[in-house]
Amino acid sequence: MNIFGSRYVLIVAGEASGDLHGANLVKAMKDIDRDIMFRGIGGDKMVLAGVDIVTHASQMAAVGLTEVFSRSGAILSSYFSLRSILKKEQPDLLILIDYPGFNISLAGAAKKFGVPVLYYISPQLWAWRSGRVHKLAKRVGKMAVILPFEKEFYAKTGADLPVEYVGHPLMDQVPLFMNRVAMEREFGFKKEDTVIALMPGSRDEEVSKLLPVLLEAAGIISSRVPNLKCIIPVAPTISQDHIKRMIQGSRLDIVTTGKGVYRALKVSDLALVASGTATLETAIMGVPMIVTYRMSPISYSIAKRVVKVPYVGLVNLVAEEEVAPELLQEDVRPDVIAESALAILCDENRKREIKDKLARVTESLGGPGASKRTAQLAFEMMKGGLSTL
Repeated sequence: MNIFGSRYVLIVAGEASGDLHGANLVKAMKDIDRDIMFRGIGGDKMVLAGVDIVTHASQMAAVGLTEVFSRSGAILSSYFSLRSILKKEQPDLLILIDYPGFNISLAGAAKKFGVPVLYYISPQLWAWRSGRVHKLAKRVGKMAVILPFEKEFYAKTGADLPVEYVGHPLMDQVPLFMNRVAMEREFGFKKEDTVIALMPGSRDEEVSKLLPVLLEAAGIISSRVPNLKCIIPVAPTISQDHIKRMIQGSRLDIVTTGKGVYRALKVSDLALVASGTATLETAIMGVPMIVTYRMSPISYSIAKRVVKVPYVGLVNLVAEEEVAPELLQEDVRPDVIAESALAILCDENRKREIKDKLARVTESLGGPGASKRTAQLAFEMMKGGLSTL
């Protein structure tokens, strides 16, 4: 029994996308039991949802293997803090959201101290180090997966791990009604404008590596496409002032917004996107995109040896084909990005074909309700299940 008496959950989301999904899961669980308590690691959205934050997610996020070292102190300190909580406070459940290196280790500690574990949003074991599946099976009580191919992946491994496909939580985030004309008016765009969304990522390291290149690419595109405008949806983990300093001096017509990615995508004709969850957000909004990614040379060299998937972008993995062109590492150059972007912007037939494929990707992600379905799984795993509510 935990030390507080009421239901008590430890929850860990070490990155911006996990913070969003964690917050929605917390809200869904509070709809079932308003007295339930949450502590753990997360960002501002989880704070607003009522989670007592032990470490803020902004101190945990890192890109690539070498970049982890710069955050190693905060990561280690957080791990031992949560391990102590598991031992001394005996939460009713540990919910882990992606963030595999940290969370798989923490699942081992939870197992040792008798705390059940729900892993929500599978680590990408299908991409690399698939041997960890059997380690995960020994530590995790249930896996709630959000990509349509993941349940089949786990089944093929033969691991004794119950897996439920709950659908993608992004489907709960998409605004049902947004008027493009109203959004254009809000951002100062005109009907005749061509708008490109620049989406360099949710981490400082990503933005520093990608945004200058994306700006140069947009500059080349603007010489070929009249009335070009750019919009940058700034992730909550990134400072608006930092972005404004980076775009200062640019001759491009650029709008920045902190009001969310969907509003920016609603007015966009094309997106230049850092690989990650943002590619699925862009797909859901039906916007053609170029997927880009750049990491340190050492990290990339290691990744090429161990990552075993045909595509980097989630949108392409779900589609099982290259719906969005992928430009990685040495191909992340202004001229290459601009050429790829112009090939889409200047070809109406190709744009329609891409949008049709993005619609099929969106359909495969399931309908709304992932957070509610995962909340039900969480209560079923706690002692007494739903019967004592």
